[in-house]
Amino acid sequence: MDAGLKRELEQKVRAGERLSREDGIALYESDDLAWLGGLAHEVRTRKNGDVVHFNVNRHLNMTNVCTASCAYCSFQRKPGEKDAYTMRIEEAVRLAKAMENENLTELHIVNGLHPTLPWRYYPRSLSALKEALPQVSLKAFTATEIHHFETISGLSASEILDELIEAGLESLTGGGAEIFDWEVRQHIVDHNTHWEDWSRIHRLAHEKGLKTPATMLYGHIEEPRHRVDHVLRLREMQDETGGFQVFIPLRYQHDFVDMKDGKVRNKLQARTTMATGAEALKTFAVSRLLFDNVPHVKVFWVMHGVQTAQLALQHGADDMDGSVVEYKITHDADDYGTPNKLGRDDLLELIRDAGFRPVERNTRYEIIKEYEGPDASRRETPQAMRV
Repeated sequence: MDAGLKRELEQKVRAGERLSREDGIALYESDDLAWLGGLAHEVRTRKNGDVVHFNVNRHLNMTNVCTASCAYCSFQRKPGEKDAYTMRIEEAVRLAKAMENENLTELHIVNGLHPTLPWRYYPRSLSALKEALPQVSLKAFTATEIHHFETISGLSASEILDELIEAGLESLTGGGAEIFDWEVRQHIVDHNTHWEDWSRIHRLAHEKGLKTPATMLYGHIEEPRHRVDHVLRLREMQDETGGFQVFIPLRYQHDFVDMKDGKVRNKLQARTTMATGAEALKTFAVSRLLFDNVPHVKVFWVMHGVQTAQLALQHGADDMDGSVVEYKITHDADDYGTPNKLGRDDLLELIRDAGFRPVERNTRYEIIKEYEGPDASRRETPQAMRV
């Protein structure tokens, strides 16, 4: 990058000026990751200090049966396939209650688009889970699922959200976003929920008082300009609603090993490679610099690996997600090497080891407990990790 442009971008960031589309593309073109990470770290420190947030959560995927066959997805199964499953509500409650003694604070629920499950299954599931675990926040369903519920119920998204909120819903999940630009999206998505409906549904949720996350699936066939476009669409919507709490870049995963039936369902596999660790860190840094109006950037350690997740905390991220317990979306398909679960003590250790102060939060980013920072006796000068 030209030294003059570097200085110009530094001045804009330090003055709190909004970066443009051209600025975002220029940042992606920079090969100076240390400079880029340092600039993003300045912004995350200005917003969140030396804190790294985490929560104690469990992911529940109540069915993997799905009408869609998205090109990147290995989670979906068709009705009748050997390892297709749909949980009874009682089973979902049993799995959720298994973590009750660990002071669980959130259930994260995402499913396939099941062709025959009745609409009432979903609010009844939330009601049963809330009754069993009244202290636990329910973060459930993607905008794609809400759009699917419109189709199977005949209700509007507004009516659906009202019923789900009555049943205990506290937040949507951020999934279904992938990459919004149609140039890419038409090749990777096999359902009808695109930017117009995704944004419509999240806007409705925000109008009803819900705070939601937003995601971006990166590192497949998209180019940096598509990532910039994706973030700027969300940034503009955030200007309108203020309803996004956190942005979550999700690293696209290859099907290293399908442990169930040997099938490779990922249709992008032959023509893609996963983003490198450096590309992941660059994506976090640029996202943090562009997203001036969203308070948090989360690194989902399951999809990045623990060490890259620690480094992302030095490149704009301030949230390590949570305990997770069971993440079927990628772990049913690959052998990437991340665990299914990190307990509270594991997360505390990882955050401290990266040089930050852990803070446990709930779904609404309200502080549950603040913990001591890095142990000064373990190093002469405790500081955040450097690349």
